[in-house]
Amino acid sequence: MSTEPAKKPSVLFVCVHNAGRSQMAAAFLTTLAKGAIEVRSAGSQPADTVNPAAVEAMAELGIDMSAEIPKVLTTEAVKESDVVITMGCGDTCPIFPGKRYEDWELEDPAGQGVDAVRPIRDEIKGRIEGLIASLTPAQ
Repeated sequence: MSTEPAKKPSVLFVCVHNAGRSQMAAAFLTTLAKGAIEVRSAGSQPADTVNPAAVEAMAELGIDMSAEIPKVLTTEAVKESDVVITMGCGDTCPIFPGKRYEDWELEDPAGQGVDAVRPIRDEIKGRIEGLIASLTPAQ
């Protein structure tokens, strides 16, 4: 039996702008997994800044995303991730064999106020809780 610590599972969240859905998902996973899962997020066409309504909606739950910056999607990020979760980026996400892919159909919070972002945020949180349960052994 190996005494090496098990490699942490890694998850990459991808949406077009990496400014709303993927940032909220990454923030939830980082917070709720408490370091048990490596988290990345990126966009196929990253925006200049993270959506302020998404930042505000997450702050209501005590999660600070104000320092996050949208990042460009790279093939390296996909290769280094065990699970790739796409959110409306369609065919722009590279596909590699042996990866687990999920496509989460979520409304795009771009251009919407915080009232419209809250239900999207809450749906993402529920999906993240299910994702954590599927990636980490029961305690």
